Formats: sequence, structure tokens, C-alpha cells
Amino acid sequence: MRLTNAGKQMLKLRDVASTIEFGKDDKHGPLPRLLLVLTVVTGVVDAVSFLKLGHVFVANMTGNIVFLGFAVADATDFSIPTSLVAIAAFLAGALAGGRLALSLGRHRGRYLAVATLIETVLVGAALVISLSPLHPNGEISRYALIVLLALAMGTQNAAARRLGVPGMTTTVLTLTLTGLAADSNFAGGKQSQIGRKLGAVGGMFLGAALGAVLVFHSGLSTALALALALLVLTSIAAYQQSTSSANWAGGVS
Repeated sequence: MRLTNAGKQMLKLRDVASTIEFGKDDKHGPLPRLLLVLTVVTGVVDAVSFLKLGHVFVANMTGNIVFLGFAVADATDFSIPTSLVAIAAFLAGALAGGRLALSLGRHRGRYLAVATLIETVLVGAALVISLSPLHPNGEISRYALIVLLALAMGTQNAAARRLGVPGMTTTVLTLTLTGLAADSNFAGGKQSQIGRKLGAVGGMFLGAALGAVLVFHSGLSTALALALALLVLTSIAAYQQSTSSANWAGGVS
């Protein structure tokens, strides 16, 4: 039942996305839609990590820096090693994502296809560990999940950064929300990509809500399975665009 509800929510997200600047885009092609799905994935995995892996984020590194400060001050429920491991793994994933852009040339579709494939493998490995007979709350399995998921999110964030679609960072919303307010007509600005920005905020919210519901009612593994399913779909869609000769496909920065 929970997975059915999650499927219904994803269909709603797809319908919304198709009406707010996620349709035809000559400059970025299908990238905004694909990055929107990855934003939902971010919400799901951060819900898993925060709620089940010890008050740590695997995608939101701003939160981890703050948590690290809390832990240094001996705040309860926050861990210095956990935050440091998540940050280190995220940086390693981001480094790999950056290097990947150099080796794949300048085709954006091909770059996203390989990046999401790597991310899919990492999240799939995390799902396998979560289903293993090892105690799900054991230290070894917990740190293994943090490392795998943070590596995946680092790779994803580097890919989104290199693809350079405005308003679609997939992991960071502070600047997105700032842009919605500071660039609005009320602030004397010329609002741009408002639909894309609202879609990113909504996608993150939806992913976090779905992740939390699944964690609480079906377990950590079910939430990871949803993230994996979304990544598989994104990988397939990106692969279909990996040989596109359209103008949007060039320009990995």
C-alpha cells in the first residue's frame, strides 16, 4: 500500500513538472526533468540517513557542518565521526564526479548517463547491505551505508554542477529559495526559472516526505528501494539521450 501511494505521488510530480517549465527546453533538453527526479532521490536518501543512520545527512553537507559543530559542543544525538565520514565520502564522490566529466568529453547526456549509473550501483549496494542478515543498527553496516550513500550524493551533486542547469542543483536549496525571493518582482528583480525552482523545492519536499513515510512504516530498505527505482529510471532515460546530437547535449563545463 505504501509503495502504491509513493507511485501515485510520483505520477503527480510528473504531471506538475510537465506544466512548470519542465517541458521542451532547447537549451537544456530533458536535463531539467531528469535532475528533478534526482532531487526527489536526494530527499529520500537524506530522510533515510537522518532518521535511521544517526542524525547525519548524506547529501546536505551544510547540515553536516552544523551537526559537526553541535557534536564538538557535546550536544546529544550528534557524532563527530559520523559527520566526518559523511563529509569525506561526499567529497570523494564529488571528486569522482568531477573527474568523470574530464574523461567523458563534453556530451551532457552521456555524462549524466554514466554518473547516474555509478550512483545506481552505489545505492544498490546500500540496499543489499540493508537487507543483509547483519544487524541493521550495527556500527559497521551503519557506516557502510553512510559511505555508499554519501559517495552517491557527491557524484550526483558534481554532475548537477557540471551540467549547469539553472535552479537544479539536486541537493542544495538555500540559493534556490534565496533566488525565489531576492529575484522576485517584489524585490525589483526579474524572476527567471520560477517554475524550475519551485519544482526543485517541491521535489525535495516530496522525496523527504516519501522517504520518511517509508522508513517509519515499511523500513529503511523500502525507502532505499524507492531511491534505487528512481535512479534506474533516470539512468535509462539518460542513456537514451547519450548519443543525442541536439544542441543541449554539448557544454559540460
